[in-house]
Amino acid sequence: MYTQITSHLPIPPHFNPKKVGEVWRVPYQERAAAAAAWAKKYKIPAAASDTKQICLLLIDVQNTFCIPEFELFVGGKSGTGAVDDNRRLCEFIYRNLGVITKIIPTLDTHTAIQIFHPIFWVNESGEHPTPAATNITPADIETGIWQVNSAVANSITNSNYEILEKNAYHYVKQLSQDGKYPLTVWPYHSMLGGIGHALVSSVEEAIFFHSIARQSQTQFEIKGDNPLTENYSVLSPEVLTDFEQNPLAKKNTRLIQQLLQFDKVIIAGQAKSHCVAWTIDNLLTEIQQVDATLAQKVYLLEDCTSPVVVPGVVDYTEQADAAFTKFANAGMHIINSHESITF
Repeated sequence: MYTQITSHLPIPPHFNPKKVGEVWRVPYQERAAAAAAWAKKYKIPAAASDTKQICLLLIDVQNTFCIPEFELFVGGKSGTGAVDDNRRLCEFIYRNLGVITKIIPTLDTHTAIQIFHPIFWVNESGEHPTPAATNITPADIETGIWQVNSAVANSITNSNYEILEKNAYHYVKQLSQDGKYPLTVWPYHSMLGGIGHALVSSVEEAIFFHSIARQSQTQFEIKGDNPLTENYSVLSPEVLTDFEQNPLAKKNTRLIQQLLQFDKVIIAGQAKSHCVAWTIDNLLTEIQQVDATLAQKVYLLEDCTSPVVVPGVVDYTEQADAAFTKFANAGMHIINSHESITF
């Protein structure tokens, strides 16, 4: 379902589209004063007065995915995907300040020793896998191509290597049985406390400006800090139980319920083929369990997200496009950011 909507507010003069691909400090006090003056000039009301509750869910708009030369820059087909996406996203936020009730950014959040990082695995020579170029399957573990690094058991399972080994094998096998992507060994990325974990500066500035102009608290959602499961979706980890079928991680039921209560949910971020697609897919599953028609209140900013493409290595463009086709067929709206929202 393709929908077009009409533009509204101008772009504030402080926004510099040429800086979207850079890391810099947001001058909060200066922007706060400008946002208050902007709200007064354009008669932008506080979000508390909104009769229609509209949420902008931003998936992992962080330096690690969105700034060239950072660990997992999402270049898409063009090679500049995430930078272009975020320029359009910032403009979308500014143009629609008056109707976006709440902004919810997700933050992919990792530490060094996690199941998808190189240090977790070794081969028979004690070498770690090459990140981004290595997928680990059940057969790889069964044949000894890759095995859990015994040294990391001290940090994760209180030195119980047997439990860690069983959990890792169960996890990889469960991914295969559930028809999900195999375990990919990623470069160290979105490291908690590091600059890669932070929001893209221009996007952070736009979100902060919205928070002050609309007097609406930004709601940050952490995901991905469980060492024994990936968490592409902010709504659910990849695997929920350990090898003994005990809880390993939980769905974010609080956020699921919150999203279902909004009148409209607009979604953008990175990457279209992974964290964005997984989040939307989880949301669609929850919607279909409640009321399939609720899918019609979800809007996907297709020109504010790009798929993972590593030239000569992987290209997830087809998978990303297939996922969005599935979402559109389920009733979700595919929209472009250059149009602003009027409901």
